[in-house]
Amino acid sequence: MRITRVFNNNVISVLDDKQEELIIIGKGLAWQKKPGDIVDEEKIEKIFELKNKDISQKFKTLLYEVPLEYMEVTEEIIKLAKNKLGRSFTDSFYISLTDHIHFAVDRIQKGHLINNALLWEIKRFYRDEFTIGKEALQLLKQKLNVELPEDEAGFIAMHIVNAGLSEEMPNVANITKVIQDIMNIVKYHYKMEFDEESLNYFRFITHLKFFAQRLYSKTYLADDDSFLFDAFRQKHPGSVECTEKITEYIKKQFDYSITNNEKLYLAIHVQRLVSR
Repeated sequence: MRITRVFNNNVISVLDDKQEELIIIGKGLAWQKKPGDIVDEEKIEKIFELKNKDISQKFKTLLYEVPLEYMEVTEEIIKLAKNKLGRSFTDSFYISLTDHIHFAVDRIQKGHLINNALLWEIKRFYRDEFTIGKEALQLLKQKLNVELPEDEAGFIAMHIVNAGLSEEMPNVANITKVIQDIMNIVKYHYKMEFDEESLNYFRFITHLKFFAQRLYSKTYLADDDSFLFDAFRQKHPGSVECTEKITEYIKKQFDYSITNNEKLYLAIHVQRLVSR
């Protein structure tokens, strides 16, 4: 491969066999190099395929504004998320998280603190992502010698959750509000607090996350006759009554009609949650 453009000592662009641009990062990769020189492949640390023109331009702007150490620590955070969550992330996530971290550090150094209004909910509903956010703060302290508040662990967690949603999905703030509203309906219906460490609580929250995504995308679970739901109603009338309240809330707020299958799954989770 030959260099087509030098951004700085650590970043270059090349053209692949299909004449599509690649961005290559590596310490000292472009030291005393110029367009036309051969790439030292031993120094390559990461390669980005910039097929999306909008992402390509954003990334190039980022390269000029953000020091390499921010890109390196972001890469470590993403590797941590990959290992803990068992899924991959797109290059656009790398760009957005790098940009956020750089901006967050700049804000903190200037004394501009921003409270995370969803911090409490993120801790409860997105525990794995929040744990990664906390570990990310430790990495930032080690690598950049900057100490960020816990609110930033929540912001990083939000980025991770958003990265798992498709482009048609809303952001984590909208999904979190739906989860919180439904949990409040259940809480006040039964007039009880929940064991947030229980497996049934975790299962219910997980179900609600996917339910909220279906809600915003107007994706429906296949419906069938009401036999199973009616049978469950006979055995657990309280859970079904609570589910009907959830159904009314969803219809009023989103003009979304929950199918019998959806109501059955909700009722089952509600019953598990409130069972002692």
